[in-house]
Amino acid sequence: MKFIIIFGPQAVGKMTVGHELEKITELKLFHNHMTIELVSPFFNYGTAAGKRLVGLFRREIFEEVAKSDLEGLIFTYVWAFDLKADWDYVDKICDIFESKGGVVYFVELEANLEERLERNKTPHRLNHKPTKRNIERSEHDLRSTMEKYRLNSYDGEIHKENYIKINNTELSPEEVAVIIKEKFHL
Repeated sequence: MKFIIIFGPQAVGKMTVGHELEKITELKLFHNHMTIELVSPFFNYGTAAGKRLVGLFRREIFEEVAKSDLEGLIFTYVWAFDLKADWDYVDKICDIFESKGGVVYFVELEANLEERLERNKTPHRLNHKPTKRNIERSEHDLRSTMEKYRLNSYDGEIHKENYIKINNTELSPEEVAVIIKEKFHL
């Protein structure tokens, strides 16, 4: 079992790269908005109920996939490196897979703000993430989150054997997926 975590700031291309990686491997994509969009008609993700339900659905899916005969799972995540709770969450979800003999791969994406603001408006993103369709609000959230949290790691901060950091400002999602596949022999 392979568990690939693609992380980075909003609109860096995590889901889009995940879709491309899914096309060229036997891995299934579980992007973070799949659960957010499921819960959002009932509870905003920022509420206690919304966060609880999103966490519950994700955990249950991780548990079932980890003990299944699937080749593996790709998961996308916005990781705030200055929040201990985010580090703890990543450790917890990795443990679900590692405790069943799975191997975890860490893929960090980074891109400049101008490119991310453009990607924030792409039809692909808006099609898969209805809660991002209010562009003004989505852009405000992107900027305020970036100001409040550190969403990319410092050099040498992540000490994982299976780790790669890719600046994908000038790369297509297909190119990034190939880099990941080749790096980790997926």
